[in-house]
Amino acid sequence: ELDDMKNELAQLRVAKVSGGAASKLAKIKVVRKSIARILTVYNQKQKAEARKQYKGKKYQPLDLRPKKTRAIRRALKVEQKFMKTPKQKTKTSNFPMRRFAVTM
Repeated sequence: ELDDMKNELAQLRVAKVSGGAASKLAKIKVVRKSIARILTVYNQKQKAEARKQYKGKKYQPLDLRPKKTRAIRRALKVEQKFMKTPKQKTKTSNFPMRRFAVTM
């Protein structure tokens, strides 16, 4: 179907150069848009297949990952942000926050 459309577009362009009818010149836009529609559907199917293939895998191709912003992509994940070193853990367990009975 795509090849037919491309061939038709080539013929219409030849007609345009050789001084074809106005109806043929108007049809160029319609054919171009239909080619775009076909390619859009084709690309959507291809991307859906790729998503299905990489679902549950550890790594994904860059174009399948969420876009967000560069800063968000570079930022630490929540669990990484709140991780503590072994030294910090022992210090907090050995010296917990002191509680006072006096309130201001």
